Amino acid sequence: MPDNFFMKRGLLFFAFVAVRLIAAEPAVLVRAHAHNDYAHPRPLAEALERGFGSVEADIWLIDGALLVAHDRKDVHPTRTLASLYLEPLRERVGKNGGRVYADGPPLVLLVDVKSEAAATYAVLHAQLAGYAAMLTTCREGKIEPRAVTVIVSGNRAQAEMAAQPLRHAFVDGRAIDLETNPPATLVPWVSENWQKVFPWRWTGPMPAEARVVLSGWIARAHGQGRRVRFWNTPDRPDVWQALHQAGVDYIGTDDLLGLQRFLAGQTAP
Repeated sequence: MPDNFFMKRGLLFFAFVAVRLIAAEPAVLVRAHAHNDYAHPRPLAEALERGFGSVEADIWLIDGALLVAHDRKDVHPTRTLASLYLEPLRERVGKNGGRVYADGPPLVLLVDVKSEAAATYAVLHAQLAGYAAMLTTCREGKIEPRAVTVIVSGNRAQAEMAAQPLRHAFVDGRAIDLETNPPATLVPWVSENWQKVFPWRWTGPMPAEARVVLSGWIARAHGQGRRVRFWNTPDRPDVWQALHQAGVDYIGTDDLLGLQRFLAGQTAP
């Protein structure tokens, strides 16, 4: 049998393997936000396997360490921000050509500070400096995009961050930031408690007035160059549908599989 027969068969085999590997890569769901990601059995890993564009980690500054937990009583010395998130991300980025997802946008790591703002941020900033090669940076007001973008939420040291000529993190804003309009290079997000903005509690169809307020809220944020996220919304497909259609940029969930399946069937609003 001619040699080129075996060569063709070999090429077909490798092409088949390549297609299978490509198919195994998850679709990147930029708008999917893993709320309290650390509460899952495999923090970070499951969210990445499902293509989530954003993951959330709550941190406490305890004896100089940044420990991941929702409540102070649940901290454990082995569950650090570095061990659960920063180190695994650095390893993945190193193996993946400088990206979290091949040819994908930066992953957002939302760090929700539970302890005192300024002291915790000082330690966080020092720690992030050790991972600067993979982190989106703001240098003298200019953004240098990289594989992972850190957004600081919760207790935010906004004034301290604004004063830094070099930052490896950004601020998760609130409704007041739509009024004060700080630079989007400092506050690229605006997040808010749904129940603080809207009296409607997701029973029955969304009232027309709520739709008007929501669309106006989003338009104002987008006009300032900011992305929008709400928390304290029910974890249901009808809620995800309403937020998606309205143009909310990040939809948070504890049901990773459910939101993955929902977003995989959607088109851009």
